[in-house]
Amino acid sequence: MAFQDLLDQVGGLGRFQILQMLFLCISSLVTYPHILLENFTAAVPGHHCWVHILDNNTDSANDTGTLSPDALLRISIPRDSNLRPERCRRFSRPQWQLLNLNRTFPNMTDLDTESCVDGWVYDKSMFTSTIVTEWDLVCESQSLKSMAKFLFMAGMLVGSIVYGHLSDRWLAESARWLIITNKPERSLKELRKAAHRNGRKNAGDALTMEVLRSAMQEELEAAQTKSSLFDLFRTPNLRKRICLLSFVRFANFMSFFGLILHLQYMGSNVFLFQVLFGAVNLPANYVAFLSLNHLGRQVSQTLFMFLLGISILAITFVPQEMQTLRMAVSTLGIAVSSVTLMCCFAHGNELIPTVLRVTASGFLGVASNIGAALAPLLMILAVYSPHLPWIIYAVCTILGGLVVPLLPETRNKPLPDSIQDVEKERKDSRKAKPEGTFMKVTQF
Repeated sequence: MAFQDLLDQVGGLGRFQILQMLFLCISSLVTYPHILLENFTAAVPGHHCWVHILDNNTDSANDTGTLSPDALLRISIPRDSNLRPERCRRFSRPQWQLLNLNRTFPNMTDLDTESCVDGWVYDKSMFTSTIVTEWDLVCESQSLKSMAKFLFMAGMLVGSIVYGHLSDRWLAESARWLIITNKPERSLKELRKAAHRNGRKNAGDALTMEVLRSAMQEELEAAQTKSSLFDLFRTPNLRKRICLLSFVRFANFMSFFGLILHLQYMGSNVFLFQVLFGAVNLPANYVAFLSLNHLGRQVSQTLFMFLLGISILAITFVPQEMQTLRMAVSTLGIAVSSVTLMCCFAHGNELIPTVLRVTASGFLGVASNIGAALAPLLMILAVYSPHLPWIIYAVCTILGGLVVPLLPETRNKPLPDSIQDVEKERKDSRKAKPEGTFMKVTQF
């Protein structure tokens, strides 16, 4: 009897497995809304310098009556290249002569300006209050907004390292992993628990240590002492996989969180983009499932990472005035980013041996969270060029796509159980190519 037969005997995909998935979904439902909330709590509304005459409706010395707010704004705030009020500069003194220019704007460089020493006025038509309006995180202080997002994501990084062990209290350990790590008694206990919850009480009671040892004889023989983080880098083939997977995870998470944390950059209606993000997520996961099954892990991941990089570049260089096109490209980018994450998780887990899969998942999770934390921090570079952070996202994603073909394909291939399986797989692949041999594999 093989281990797969044991799983079928205790119920296969039943109530036990569904409950485990629900517990995992609950953690995601709690976490991701807090991340996406940054698009609203840290939104940057329209703003310009506060000038005292804008509040006083001062009578002009050159004109009778009260000036309109637009006229007062015209003589108080210089215009940018798009003829909109500057966000970070104001005239040192009111420029009354600008009232007589019949809507034409002279060269503003000859007029004395100063920074917003008295604060800013914010457009509250969409956001009544954000951390930006609360602490004036604009102009010279705009990098503090990116720093606040970075600290939030860095907290996730610390949490993934410190509190990952808490999952052991609520989620059952993998029976296969328990056997590989030389804990057959606990493995038998978990299998019986799964059988009872799946309504297979008789099958669970029939499970004995002898049956378990018979089904997992090879794995028990390969069981070693407790594995450590250093085991990920002891052998050349596994070390190569970990290094490449770390960069792929880093690039994927940087681009993914770069998109979902900066929805305001894609268009003026953040609420609409949030709805679109949620709407495309489910079909995107289904596309990932189909692609992984039919195209394989390598092709799927490479293809969608290239597409994601191209989408980010398109978002970067499509003008803000073309809102419909930006919305379409942004929606495509968000959908593709979800697909790349699914492909990345599936491929990565299948490349790591069972005995080190949990350890590797933790290490790769750290690499992922580093990329996620750097995503908002790169926005500080926007002071040099508004396109620079997005170009970095795109280039890293495309480079990650170029790295994926260096990893082996895992579709329709047995999962490695030990480090020796990984190293043996490399040797067997070299021998199999000239001989044209085939290996019997388990069904996906």
